Amino acid sequence: MEKAQEWINYGLDLAKEFGPKLVTAILIYIVGSWIIKRIVSATRKVMSKSKYEESLQKFLLNLISWALKIFLIILVISRLGVDVTTFAAVIAAAGLAVGLALQGSLSNFAGGVLLMIFKPYRIGDLIEAQGELGVVKEIEIFTTKLITPENKLAIVPNGAMANGNIVNYSAEGKIRVDTVVGVGYGEDIKKSKEVLLKVLTSNPQVLQDPAPSVNVLELADSSVNFAVRPYCKPEDYWDVYFSTYENCKLALDEAGIEIPYPHQVEIHKEG
Repeated sequence: MEKAQEWINYGLDLAKEFGPKLVTAILIYIVGSWIIKRIVSATRKVMSKSKYEESLQKFLLNLISWALKIFLIILVISRLGVDVTTFAAVIAAAGLAVGLALQGSLSNFAGGVLLMIFKPYRIGDLIEAQGELGVVKEIEIFTTKLITPENKLAIVPNGAMANGNIVNYSAEGKIRVDTVVGVGYGEDIKKSKEVLLKVLTSNPQVLQDPAPSVNVLELADSSVNFAVRPYCKPEDYWDVYFSTYENCKLALDEAGIEIPYPHQVEIHKEG
């Protein structure tokens, strides 16, 4: 009985000493969690009104939520009487070890943050970067996913994207399609230009502003080569590219203008 009484007294002493701290810590956690939810919800509404990009919204909201939760946990632990300084030192040491082990991932993480802040491209943009050309399908915190013209999924690390050159074909809302069409040396240049220009102006996918152009590009070995350059929306690029060659061939045949055969032209990539 005496032993049992001692344990009861010991339990009561612990309850008196730690009970208020435990109750206070639980209350702090409950109230803090409610406040965090309210802050995250209010931040989400502000971002939605400010038209933040969806991927950036998710990242920032998760970052804010986790930062506040960590702060709340430290506050609760300190209320229970745990030495926060020691606890913080353990977290810092663990963070350093994880950071050294995940240097590449952290580089991609930092790159993702920079891409989301400065927005060199958005979902749906046609871009060229790191040797890949494609439409941006998704911007994640570690990688960017592109759909190539062959309908392949290209996954590019954000660290490389943030530190490399990026060509955004969609940024201006229009893109020039560079094609080259050759006619025989005996053909009338003015008539050939008129036929080729009519092909461009009659295509509904070709923009009229900027106006399409047809100009003599070079005097090749077996043909006079024209630079045939329509402008279109980025999403119509490949349709306009292929239809331009096909329609130019049909129009030249109909006009009786000779296309040298075999017809070999070099495609000139110009800025």
